[in-house]
This record gives sequence, C-alpha cells and structure tokens, in this order.
Amino acid sequence: MVESYRPHLRKDDEDARSHSQTAQTNTAEMNAIVQSILDQKDGTVHAIRPQQSLHDAVIALRDHHIGALLVTDQTGALLGILSERDIVRKLAETPGTTLPQKVEDVMTRKVETCSPSDPLVTVLKRMTSGRFRHMPVLDGDRVAGIVTIGDVVHYRLTALEHEALQIKQLIVG
Repeated sequence: MVESYRPHLRKDDEDARSHSQTAQTNTAEMNAIVQSILDQKDGTVHAIRPQQSLHDAVIALRDHHIGALLVTDQTGALLGILSERDIVRKLAETPGTTLPQKVEDVMTRKVETCSPSDPLVTVLKRMTSGRFRHMPVLDGDRVAGIVTIGDVVHYRLTALEHEALQIKQLIVG
C-alpha cells in the first residue's frame, strides 16, 4: 500500500539541525583564557599604597575612569584591593569623615585572584558567585594585570560576533 499523503512530522527535521553554539564552543579553553583578555589590554595596572588616603584613591579612580585600585607595597606585592563599593560602604558608615581615612582601613584584604591560564568561564563563575567585579591576575607572585566582569563579557560578545561573521561568510560564499 502506498501513502498518498503524510503530514510533516518533527522527526523529519532531526537530521537537518545544526548548532552554531555548544557548551564546548562557548567555553573552549584554548581560546577563552584570562591571557586572551590581558593581550587586548594595554598592561597598565593602577595601584595605590595602603597608607594613602581615600581622597587619593577617589581622585585616581576618577582620573583613570576605573572602578578599583590594587593595593600594593613598595615592591609591587599585592596587599589588597579597593573598589568603589568599599568606599561607598565607608561613606555610609562615616559620613563627612571618610576621605581622610587610610586605604588600609577600608580595602579588601582577602583578594580573589586568578592566573593568566585560568579559563574565562571559571573566572566569570567566581566573580558572579562572589559578587565582585574586579579580579587581579597573578603570574606567580607578580601582578600581571586585572580583569573585570566587563572585560569577560566584552571578550565573549566579540567572539560571538566573529563566529556570526564566519557563518555568514560560509552562507554567502
């Protein structure tokens, strides 16, 4: 018996499906590591000493258009990090007397760090779960840079745009 009509079924499309994004391509370690972000930055790391005032820190944050400063000693060793959030919390606690206080009294001493070879997906997860936006990058004991949550998102969006362009070129020829 020959069928004259059969409706289109979902299983008819199973072989024709393709996936431009997978968990593997979105988290490919060979491309998505911290060093990939550091390579795109100018290498400048803004730091402040623990004995300096919060006023000095606020001026540096404003002038450099950044959201955090690394706190280092005279040898460049990482002692902590001072973010805009740290300063805002202190402003709420001590209104009118905050800016003369020392960085060491406000900074975050327990700093989450990463290495240049860490996968970006791991760094992003740590930043999200820890609710912080800046992470110093240490290469051994040396500060190699700092990555922000914005850096990670921008890197991934750029990669997706590149992938979309490649797919378009494959289609157009």
